Amino acid sequence: VQLQASGGGLVQSGGSLRLSCAASGRSFSSYVVSWYRQAPGKQREFVATITRSGGTNYANFVKGRFTISRDKAETMVYLQMNTLEPDDMAVYYCGARPFYSADIVSWGQGTLVTVSS
Repeated sequence: VQLQASGGGLVQSGGSLRLSCAASGRSFSSYVVSWYRQAPGKQREFVATITRSGGTNYANFVKGRFTISRDKAETMVYLQMNTLEPDDMAVYYCGARPFYSADIVSWGQGTLVTVSS
């Protein structure tokens, strides 16, 4: 599956953005899809994941501010981000792994989120 991330941009502190991860080639039906982010000078870190059954898991720093979801066609995964903080500024990547594997096999190109204070 090929992924394309979009939706990043400039937002003021306290604002919201919705990121999208589009699948091409095949649907997400056999994949677990996750969002990661990488801030300048830092390692890529886990943000959220959604399983084939719709189960979700979030990093502690999300604190109920972010919501990951998937459309019924299983071709889009979204990350709704509310109450954004300057520390959320990073390049956000979506990644997909087969449900039977622990390894992400496909990454989107990343979308930049900038939060002004």
